[in-house]
Amino acid sequence: MSTKHQSFWPRTIAHADMDAFYAAVEQLDDPALRGKPILIGPRSNRGVVLTASYEARPYRVGSAMPMAKARRLCPDAVIVPPRFDRYLDVSRTVMEVFATFSPEVEALSLDEAFLDMTGSEQLFGEPEAIGHQLKDAVSEATGGLTVSVGLSSTKYVAKVASGYRKPNGLTVVPPEQAKAWLATLPVSCLWGAGPKTQARLHHLGLRTIGDVASATPRFLLDKLGKAGLHFHALAHAEDPRAVTGDRAGKSIGSEHTLNTDISDADEIKRHLLRSAETIGRRLRKKGSLAFGVSVKLKTTDFQSLTRQRRLTEATDITEAIYSVGAELLKAFDHPGPFRLVGMAAYDLVSIDDKTQLDLFSGSARQRQLETAIDDLAERYGANIVHRGNDLRTPSRGRLAGTLDFLDDDPDA
Repeated sequence: MSTKHQSFWPRTIAHADMDAFYAAVEQLDDPALRGKPILIGPRSNRGVVLTASYEARPYRVGSAMPMAKARRLCPDAVIVPPRFDRYLDVSRTVMEVFATFSPEVEALSLDEAFLDMTGSEQLFGEPEAIGHQLKDAVSEATGGLTVSVGLSSTKYVAKVASGYRKPNGLTVVPPEQAKAWLATLPVSCLWGAGPKTQARLHHLGLRTIGDVASATPRFLLDKLGKAGLHFHALAHAEDPRAVTGDRAGKSIGSEHTLNTDISDADEIKRHLLRSAETIGRRLRKKGSLAFGVSVKLKTTDFQSLTRQRRLTEATDITEAIYSVGAELLKAFDHPGPFRLVGMAAYDLVSIDDKTQLDLFSGSARQRQLETAIDDLAERYGANIVHRGNDLRTPSRGRLAGTLDFLDDDPDA
């Protein structure tokens, strides 16, 4: 791939993706974990793997795999429970680094973002030089974490390029070479082509992106509907979407996988309350308000059920989030039992984007109280303060693992 450019590109877009982020942070903080296969997730077999270190990946272990299966495939792996507050702190550092390179940074999750570098070549040099400087800056700011970077003239090609030489990779794809570069890659690299779609493409005789590019739009439309036209455009390296700076995180959530399946509504509500407390605390720490709340239940046969509601007023108040969750619980018609209970807050906005809060309103006083509780939890641990409901009723469904997430995106 050529790295010399006689003229600046019409657009220069970088996609930066931290390498095995959660696992890398744990290995950074604990030198004893370096070089070892580690799995981030609950120690219980009922949970799922959040991230596997690169040392574990030769055993065919990956994210979202049931922990029981992962431990069978990689019996020597070290299981490390996630520390989301730590990951959030490191993510802030990384995003601050990105912001020094471009005013337009579109964070997709805690560990990846698009940067619009158009016009910055005079400041940072050619695209390859931009990539090297970006990688060096992240490593220096985090104490040694690596990031893989892809640069091209579209978001799609830049994202594919960032994963091309992982880990710690740098791939530059000039726009005039993008279509040919994509052609040899498998259709699994098409944005939006999940396993079922890949199987359909294979059935049609389309195994590479070049095969899709050679097919006619009419054929793809007839066989795949509008998705076929989308894939055709991507296969031709066409993606007009702009980098959207200051993009708010899509969601903050907390899910609990239980050691014992439950179906009792009061017991489910207790877990919803714990999730609401975690979500409210993280919203306030992030300086965000949520316009939406969702509840997720997973049955014993792994069927995921969700209900959600849009709020008339954005909030970061635990009690408000919980109240909506408790109401949403009534909308589920499945009797259970359930192995997972969770909530999420979505459609996030910065608290600075809202009008100044009434300092004498009930919500403002509640926020002050919950902020004080946050401070106590930060100093002495999350169990230092208990709500009355927690003290009155013993919990029957012990937790196997807690999955708190920010910017939850299954494709990230």
